[in-house]
Amino acid sequence: MEKEPHKDKGWVWRGLILVIMALVLAAVLISFRKYFHRSNSSEANAHQVVDKYANALSIAMQFFDVQKSGKLVNNKIAWRGDSALGDGSEVNLDLSRGMYDAGDHVKFGFPMAFTATVFSWAILEYGNHMNMVNELDNAHESLKWITDFLINAHPSENVLYIQVGDPKLDHTCWERPEEMTGKRLLTQVNASYPGTDVAAESAAAMAAASLVFKAIDSAYSGTLLKHAKQLFKFADSYRGSYSISIPGVQDFYNSTGFLDELLWASAWLYHATGDKSYLTYVSANGNAFANWGNPSWFSWENKLAGVQIFTFDSGPIIKGQFLWFKGRHFN
Repeated sequence: MEKEPHKDKGWVWRGLILVIMALVLAAVLISFRKYFHRSNSSEANAHQVVDKYANALSIAMQFFDVQKSGKLVNNKIAWRGDSALGDGSEVNLDLSRGMYDAGDHVKFGFPMAFTATVFSWAILEYGNHMNMVNELDNAHESLKWITDFLINAHPSENVLYIQVGDPKLDHTCWERPEEMTGKRLLTQVNASYPGTDVAAESAAAMAAASLVFKAIDSAYSGTLLKHAKQLFKFADSYRGSYSISIPGVQDFYNSTGFLDELLWASAWLYHATGDKSYLTYVSANGNAFANWGNPSWFSWENKLAGVQIFTFDSGPIIKGQFLWFKGRHFN
């Protein structure tokens, strides 16, 4: 069983996760529009409720635009400009995209990947409602801003760049990202210094996003799925926490275990591919990894509750426990 999640210092990324949860909540409430029309005698009141949540969704979406790194396209934020254009250049990679952690300028791969996973989930479940209020294209654009970074951060099968910037140095500076001039530290996990947790979460993110883009851009979806499969294999073959391999991350986004990420990634890969070997992986390892029925809270650091909810709809794989599979597929 995994330990309770570490109380990290990157509290604003938790705020970003809450924004995603707000997207889900707003979309759910928007979905009640027809119900309000049928059950409420005042059509004006029904529209008023919908407009409030539609506006909340639109405002929440702007937060992603504020956090973007790189050369901005269709920039909607007047006080933001291009930044970090040279990120990754010393290793001949373009790591300029992605999103900043908070009010600082570090790009932390672990919580960023989780953001992409849950954002994808929100789009898959409620994208039609986002479309009702003209926010679906914005959601796709913001999601791709992260997944473009993740693709470039995975230059070979067993290498993943998981952080851009030195957080200890960065947190002593007070400047706009557009004015950064210092060297940007790059941190990677690999076969010698494994990071199962962050690699598996990145696999989950790209598998989930591949479903989002499947009907929009099949080539991009295929690229995401290829990286997801490679990263899952890397994560499972070279097991170890990135917090052990790279002790410096412990002060920011410490990981207390990686087994939940392996289940999470495998479940997403099953939905993205239909390959039952991923379902078998969850079945074979679930009891050993997850302590079913006793999840902690769902967060960037602990996905067990999410695994159980996400796989609830897909048919029985663990007898007598709380995980059932009933044939639901996003693809």
